[in-house]
This record gives sequence, C-alpha cells and structure tokens, in this order.
Amino acid sequence: MPRKTTPKKTAPKRRQCGTTGAHERLLEANPAMRARHARLERFTDRCIQSGHASRLMRQEITIPVVVHVVFKTAEENISAAQVRSQITALNRDYRAKNRDAAGVPTVWKGLAPSPNVTFVLATRDANGNPTNGITRTKTTRDSFGTGDSVKASPDGVAPWPTKQYLNLWVCTLAGGLLGYAQFPGGPAATDGVVILNTAFGTVGTPAAPFDLGRTATHEVGHWLNLHHIWGDRDDCGGTDYVSDTPNAQHPNYGTPTFPHPSCHNAPDGDMFMNYMDYVDDRAMVMFTTGQAARMNATLAGPRSSFLAPTAERAR
Repeated sequence: MPRKTTPKKTAPKRRQCGTTGAHERLLEANPAMRARHARLERFTDRCIQSGHASRLMRQEITIPVVVHVVFKTAEENISAAQVRSQITALNRDYRAKNRDAAGVPTVWKGLAPSPNVTFVLATRDANGNPTNGITRTKTTRDSFGTGDSVKASPDGVAPWPTKQYLNLWVCTLAGGLLGYAQFPGGPAATDGVVILNTAFGTVGTPAAPFDLGRTATHEVGHWLNLHHIWGDRDDCGGTDYVSDTPNAQHPNYGTPTFPHPSCHNAPDGDMFMNYMDYVDDRAMVMFTTGQAARMNATLAGPRSSFLAPTAERAR
C-alpha cells in the first residue's frame, strides 16, 4: 500500500488581504461599531487639521509587540530568528530606512516621510514577568480564516492586553490569504493582526514574492487605521481618507511599471508602490505624509494607550 504523503504547501502568488471582509463581519455583529468609527473619523480629521498629528510625528513612539505562533506542524512553529526578522522589517519600513525607497518616483519623493514608529518585542508580560515576546500554541487546525478563531482557545490563543501590546498571530491561513487586521475601535478580545507564516519575516519560511516582511507592514497599517489605497471600490469612487494618495480604480498586483494610470490620474497614475496597495513585497516601498499623519492621529486617539506608562512597562 503506498505511503500517504502530506501535500506540499504552496505560497500565494497574489496578495490577498482579509481586513475589509473581517471588518464588515465585525460591523454586522456589533452595530454600535458604525457610530464609533464615524466618531473616530471625525476625531482623526480634527487631529490632522489642527496639526497635532504632525507634531506627534516629531517624537518617537515605541510599540511593544507579542507574537503568537500558532502551529500544527514543526515547520509552522517558526523560529525566534524569523520573528525577530519581522520586527526588523517593520522598523525598516515604519522609520523610512528601507533602501528600496530609492525607487519612489521623483514626483512623490517628497511625500515619503518616516512615521517615526518603532516596534519592539515585549520584554515583560501582562503580569510583569520577563518574556521574549513570543508565545507558542499547538493547534489541531490545518488552517484558519478571518473568523478570529486563531485568537482564542481551543484552536488558538487569546491576546495579551491590547492596550499594552500589538498582538501578532502567525499561523497557516486558508484561501490564499496573506493576512488580516482589525481597525481601531473593534472588540478588544480580537484586536491585532494575523499573518500567514510563509509571508512573515525575511528569514526561515517566508516565500517569494512575499518574503520581505511587508505583509505585516501592510496589515499593521490597517491596525493604525490606514485603508487600501483604492478605497475598496472598483468605480473610482472609493477613498482611503488620505489626500496625498492618488485615486485608483483597482488594487495593483505583481510589479507594475511606472506610470500605471487609472481613474483619470494620468500622467503619474496609481501610487502602486505604496504599502497599502496589493503589489509584491519588492514593489511596495512607501507611506505618504498623509498616511503618516493618519497613523499618528490614531496614536493620539484610539490607540493612545501606547503613549502611556502601561506600554512603557511592557518593553
């Protein structure tokens, strides 16, 4: 009788983010969230218009991170080195220290600032005990979707206090998903970011074209209240609530060639090299000034606990 073999896992070839679908599900389950998000948008606008968000960008904000590795097989139980490589990649992109920023088209080079956010693996858990910032949970699940089951037992693990830590779950995701995040203002019990284990970090198991850690850069952007650059509509009527990102009709995939126009945005076209588009890791290289201001407005408002002493004690 032939020996059974486990099918080899293949890496997704096209970026697919589950944040919008997860957000819509949460809105349906929590009707009060719609009003809460409307208030959040009004606060964000005031914070940016008053200049407070820009002033906040002048100070370094450090966010403690806990990475929950949820695995069934030994290969899925990724190494600490792989986890650390992802933190390095986040800091590269959120401090605008990525060398490939040289690829930003000339017309937008003045719009690629540092959001001035630093991520560190937590050194203290919620009880004040020393930690390396990594938890490991064995599961019986072959894969997860966007239903948040990875964030609770028996299949996964609950988050650490979400006002003190950015919770990152790393697991096998189904359906070609690379990751999904929860926007600010959602339930604390599910707050955080989920990333496919073969699109996490830059060493170990990540597979091209998603092997530069930029799936987490994209998803943490959602966690800081950034939207997809085309506004999740295909009729040129969408918005990402940021004034310095050109309106785009669709997500871009792969490695487009500049310029790539849509929605009457010629001659410069889509800002497909933005972290909030769907291009391959090596093609996304920038946030804009408006996106950085929006993230800092989020840190001044719904995520302001990361400016507080509780966050200091976690790192």
